[in-house]
Amino acid sequence: MSSPSSLDELIEALRVLPGVGPKSAQRMAYHLLQRDQRGAQRLAQVLGHALEVLRHCERCNTFTEDAVCQRCASPQRDPSLLCVVEMPADLAMVEQTHAYNGLYYVLMGRLSPLDGIGPRELRLDKLLARATDSAVREVILATNFTNEGEATAHVIAEALAARGIKVSRLSRGVPVGGELEHTDAGTIAQALVERRAL
Repeated sequence: MSSPSSLDELIEALRVLPGVGPKSAQRMAYHLLQRDQRGAQRLAQVLGHALEVLRHCERCNTFTEDAVCQRCASPQRDPSLLCVVEMPADLAMVEQTHAYNGLYYVLMGRLSPLDGIGPRELRLDKLLARATDSAVREVILATNFTNEGEATAHVIAEALAARGIKVSRLSRGVPVGGELEHTDAGTIAQALVERRAL
């Protein structure tokens, strides 16, 4: 005897979450239905509300309830610096450092030709328009150090350099508190290439 179709639909819907396979989705569905129906109702309400009110900021492309997010509207931020990140979670990590006070642009992904994501899908034209407004003096590329992130940074850097915009990239190297013995050879090699004078 098969399970009810609404249960199958719930399990399949939970599988859209990253890292959630069939077994995990099934466990989540059973937990929500049997042990936490109030939590399930709250999840449904909050998700529905978020889908209704959240949109992309007109300036930085992150999620916001307003046309322009609070960060972009803040007069305390340095408008001459624009940090480009892949996802809102990356923006949050940069903010946690308290070492950067400029503005952002969130790509909402990275170039991945195998997945059909090119410059058009990332709307790089919107980033270029934002980066070439009169206030921006430097664009800091903070995409991830994956193959796709590196390719994305390279394409953006070339496009911005052609427009005369100063472009920099986050440096890579041995992590703070890291020991060479436990660091991979690629990271050590990059740290040697990007070494600085003392």
